[in-house]
Amino acid sequence: MKKNNQQAWTRRTFINTLTGAGTVLAMNPLLSWSGDAANPDEIDPRVTTIVANTIGVDTHNHIDVPLDAAELPGPTVDLAGEMKKSGLSAICMTFAVDYQQLRNPGDAYNRFITGLDAMDQMLQSNNLKRSMNLADLRSAYTKHQPALIQSVEGGHFLEGHLDRLGVAYNRGLRHLGLLHDNDASLPLGDVYTKPAQYGGLTAFGADVIRECNKLGILIDLTHCSNDTINAALKLTTHPVLISHTGLDTQLGQNENMAKMMRPRLISKEQAKRVANAGGVIGVWTHLADSTLAYAQNIRALVDVIGVDHVCIGTDTKLTPAYRSAASFGSRPGGLAPQPGGSNPGTPPQDGRPGNASQNGPGGRNSGRIGERTNEAWQDQQAGFYYAVVDALLKTGFSEDEIGKIGGGNFCRVFDSATSSHK
Repeated sequence: MKKNNQQAWTRRTFINTLTGAGTVLAMNPLLSWSGDAANPDEIDPRVTTIVANTIGVDTHNHIDVPLDAAELPGPTVDLAGEMKKSGLSAICMTFAVDYQQLRNPGDAYNRFITGLDAMDQMLQSNNLKRSMNLADLRSAYTKHQPALIQSVEGGHFLEGHLDRLGVAYNRGLRHLGLLHDNDASLPLGDVYTKPAQYGGLTAFGADVIRECNKLGILIDLTHCSNDTINAALKLTTHPVLISHTGLDTQLGQNENMAKMMRPRLISKEQAKRVANAGGVIGVWTHLADSTLAYAQNIRALVDVIGVDHVCIGTDTKLTPAYRSAASFGSRPGGLAPQPGGSNPGTPPQDGRPGNASQNGPGGRNSGRIGERTNEAWQDQQAGFYYAVVDALLKTGFSEDEIGKIGGGNFCRVFDSATSSHK
């Protein structure tokens, strides 16, 4: 395995560190081929070996949960089973509290706490635990269990109270998306899809970054304007993550989708600034209509900033969508946003708002193609990570490079951030 100044945290690294041997733990259930693969003979035979030898991490995966305490505990979901199917070893499981309007002081915080309560119960029912640091990721691996890193998309729950970061840390938060689509009641910085009005990072946003550095929380600068990112890079004492984006040169074949997503993409120049500061950038599955197109989008970013600074951040859902009945019709046109979910303004899965049998409290549906992690592409015939590894091989990446992109680069910045806690 190649060595450089930035250690490649691959699954082989875990095995060597933990057992002192280079043999693969072949009986690990996370390493089994997806039983849903329609044509396994068409997959490169090296795929299962590489999945076994590399740690696969999705750095931005939405796990839908109720954000209204009256709807707890929420639906029963097979999170462990979906992870096994995917081939991923870990996900940063995230949710957002700003899809419905935040009208009153305390709304954001109450939704945040309820979301954590729901995730507590989901993890308990799946016999899983949150990973607080790299040592926990290693421990989960040795126990043949999926690793879950708690994230939230947007600091809305803080509502100007810095001490709430400590509360969140004690509840297991280790990955904070500084901004999301809508401004917090006390803004933290300029959002890249809104007109700039704060000059980049706000004073409170700067305080949040300092506190995250002190506590040991990884900072995610997705949704931040360039000025916000640049100010954060000057301030942070640890490398940052931009978990889900893509190069603004990779627009795909769908013109309408490209127009909508264009403001959310990163330029080559800005990507280089993040990489030069030691950061890592995740490539999402949006704007790629096949596994090969996704691998090519990864290749395009690697060609700009190097293989040590690219990771996977799908912005999809491993588990089924959850929609509260209270959210129906809350957006123009009858679109039902998803409590705790991704892609605001996504139509309900049957195309009709308010179908309680599928979309109400506890309602579940497999969703549209592109929404679910294991159904990210129309032609996907295997679990997510298996399919991606196969496409990366076809795009010319080596096993060591796949190990870095698949999870090693994320593990490096996650370790740097979380090991800072004293």
